[in-house]
Amino acid sequence: MKYLASLVSVLAVTEGSPVKHAYPQGIDVSDYQPNIDWTTVVNNGIVFVYIKATEGTSYISPSFSSQYTGATNAGLIRGGYHFAHPDKSSGATQANYFLAHGGGWSADGITLPGALDIEYNPNGAECYGLTASEMITWIKDFSNTYHAATSRYPVIYTTMDWWSTCTGNSASFASDNPLWIADWSSTLGTLPAGWAYTSFWQYADSGPNPGDADLWNGDVSGLQRMALGS
Repeated sequence: MKYLASLVSVLAVTEGSPVKHAYPQGIDVSDYQPNIDWTTVVNNGIVFVYIKATEGTSYISPSFSSQYTGATNAGLIRGGYHFAHPDKSSGATQANYFLAHGGGWSADGITLPGALDIEYNPNGAECYGLTASEMITWIKDFSNTYHAATSRYPVIYTTMDWWSTCTGNSASFASDNPLWIADWSSTLGTLPAGWAYTSFWQYADSGPNPGDADLWNGDVSGLQRMALGS
C-alpha cells in the first residue's frame, strides 16, 4: 500500500470504535506530556508511539524512561526520536549521543528504528547556518552512524517546506531512510523528492490523545514487520 488515503475517510470507519483500522494510529510525545495514562491511550486505539529521547548533545528528556516503560508495558510498538541541532556538533556525534540515551534498536518486534527529527530551528537560522550541501552531509553522517550501530537506517521526520529549503529537496535519502512527514491536514500533500510514499504521517499536532497524532501507512502486520526489520 503506497499512498495514504484522505484522513477523513481513513478515520471515519472507526470513529468511536476501538477496532483497529487499516492505517494504525500512533502518537509522538516528549517531556511536554510527562504523565500519560497509557491504558487510556491503548483503549483509544493507539498502536504505536515515538518518544523524544534526546536533543543535540546536551539534552536527555527526563520523561523518556518512564514514557518508554509505560508504553512497553501497555503493549505499544515504540521507538525513540532525536531532535537535531546541526549547528552544534556533527551528525555522528549526535547519533552516538542518541544511541547512548535510548535511541537504540533491537529486533524484538516491538522497537521501531530511531527517528531523526530534523526541522525548523527553534532558536536561530532556519537551516542552522548550513548550506544545502552541508546539511545533506550532516544528515548522512547521522544516518550512516546509526546504521553502523544498529543495522537500521533511521526514520527521517521533517516537513516538505523545511526539507526543500534546507536540503534543496534532496532525493539522496529516499532509498534507505523511511519518511515520517509532518503535514497537518486532512489530505496528505506533496512529499520530498525521491520518496514515493511516506511510512508515517503526522497529520495533527493535537487530538484526543497526548502529543501529536500520526498514522502508519499500512496495516498492523506491516508495522510489526517494520519494527522487526524484516
